[in-house]
Order: sequence, then C-alpha cells, then structure tokens
Amino acid sequence: MTTGELVCPAGTPASLRTAVDAGADSVYCGYQNATNARNFPGLNFTPDELGRAVKYAHDKGAKVLLALNTYPPAGGFELWKDAADLGAKLGVDAYIVADMGVCDYIATTHPDKRLHLSVQAAAASPDAIRYYVEKFGVKRVVLPRILTIPEIREIKTEIPCEIETFIFGNHGLMVEGRCSLTNYATGLSTNMDGVCSPAHLVEYDRDDAGNMSTRLGGFTIDRFGAEENAGYPTICKGRYCNEQHPEGYYAFEEPISLNLSRLLPDLMDAGVNAFKIEGRQRSRAYVRKVVSSFREAVDAVRAGREPNLADLVALTEGQKQTEGAFQTKKWR
Repeated sequence: MTTGELVCPAGTPASLRTAVDAGADSVYCGYQNATNARNFPGLNFTPDELGRAVKYAHDKGAKVLLALNTYPPAGGFELWKDAADLGAKLGVDAYIVADMGVCDYIATTHPDKRLHLSVQAAAASPDAIRYYVEKFGVKRVVLPRILTIPEIREIKTEIPCEIETFIFGNHGLMVEGRCSLTNYATGLSTNMDGVCSPAHLVEYDRDDAGNMSTRLGGFTIDRFGAEENAGYPTICKGRYCNEQHPEGYYAFEEPISLNLSRLLPDLMDAGVNAFKIEGRQRSRAYVRKVVSSFREAVDAVRAGREPNLADLVALTEGQKQTEGAFQTKKWR
C-alpha cells in the first residue's frame, strides 16, 4: 500500500499541470457534466483535454483519478457508463465513485481499473466499507471529515483497503452524498446534478450604504457590512435570523477551512495512506501554494524530520482554519 500519497485538485487543465509541477502524486478531476460533484461553468475537462492531461501527468510520474462521484437519476445511467468507458480509453488510473450501480458497472466492465470510494458515499463504518470492498473490489475509501484520529486508527484495523482523508480545504460537516439543501432552494441536486449553489442562480445586491446581500434561487443566504468580504452563497454556511438571533447566526457551519498540516504525523501513524487537498474551484495560485507546501511537509514527515509548516491561513475560507473533528468532536 502507498503511504503519504498527495491527492490534489485539478479543476482545469491549467490547474492540473500546476498541481503536477508542484509535486502532486495524484490529481483528481471530472468531465464537464453531471457525473462529477463540481459541475460548474468554466470547470472540468472535455474528453480531448482529459486525454492530454493524462499524458502530461503520466509523463511527470503522476496519476489521474477521474471523479464519477454523483448519483445517476432514473433513466440517466448511460451518461455515467459512457464517462467510465471514455476514462478507460483515455488511460485514467482510477475512478472515484459513490453510486453502487456505477461501482458495479466499472468493476464488471473495467476490472483492471482501481475503484476509490468517494466521500459522497458517506461510508464511515467498517461494515459499510467492507461491503464495497467485497462486492466491487474497492481499493481505497475516502473517509468523511467527521471522524477523529482514534476512530480512523480503529477503522484501519478492520478494513482491507487503503484510507484517504482530507487535509486541507472545505470543512465539510454536512453528511456528504446526502445533502438536499441546494435542491430545496434551486431544484438542482448536489448529488445528482453535481452542482451545489449553481452560479446562474446566485445574486449579489448592494444597498446605498454599501451593504451586500447574497441570494441563491431567490433566498437570502447572508448579508455583509460594507467592510466585510462577501462570500459565495452556500446554504450550509449562511447566516440566518430568528427571534433568538435577530442579528443573524450560522445555523449549520461558519465559513472556515480544514487544515490538518499539524496532524500529518498522527494521521500517518494511524494508517492513512493518502492525503486529499480540496479545491477544484480554486485558482492556480491556490493550487501551487497549497500543493507545494504539503509536498514539503509530507516528505519531511516520511523522512523523519520535523515538517516546516507553511502559513496557509490566507488561502482558507473566511481566513479562518480548524482541525475540525479530527481530534475531538465539538458539535454546536
């Protein structure tokens, strides 16, 4: 099994090249359609772009993981089958999958390809993970971001596959693969259409005093003072008012980023095989800085040296960072 593999975001061909050049062991990406959970305008790959990207990555010794991590709706499965077939033709190294039907199709049709179980499958128990391994031959599970390091250590002793955890990016406290908030507000599903807070339904309105309101599908998600930076309107990170909180409060989670750089030695010791950086929607500058910083840190830990941890707070959401539930769970 691999140890300390760095799995990095590639939202565009340019970002993929940047991630590979900055030291990524693997990059993950998706097509420009609903088969991946970041189906936004301006992101993702055409088939020709993916073919060239696979060659670039392989020439530099990196692997390409194709995200097919959404759930096909009734009557729509052909899109996911075609995506899997094309990925095999283009030479991707593994698929990141969530839906059981997609798992079964790839395991049956392309048995030589690795299957990685997406965090969108929300498999957090040894029994659930073993089922995917035994039924579909899954080689790696991406664990939800709600587990502590002792829990990860225990899971590792009970499953016959590799473990991948997020180490930087979205905090992600919602139950991945099960969130229906954006579907309620917009009619488009994160899990089936691959789009959370679709851009064409986002509005920004500034009043005469300079205050900014952000809306999604006609719903006000947050209001910002003239001196505040207005964030992208995501329902789970919005501020809402009620009688107890007329000034507004974060009902689900506040804008903050996960940063586990300090816990890298503990995660490796717990048996984590691969570390995932989130951010397919982020800039090339973000990708370059975060990937190169974690490349240095992972290499230092593997060599038995103290990692020189870069200050990445400027690249976090809301310029705030947390270690989340990975040490202790503190629910609202």
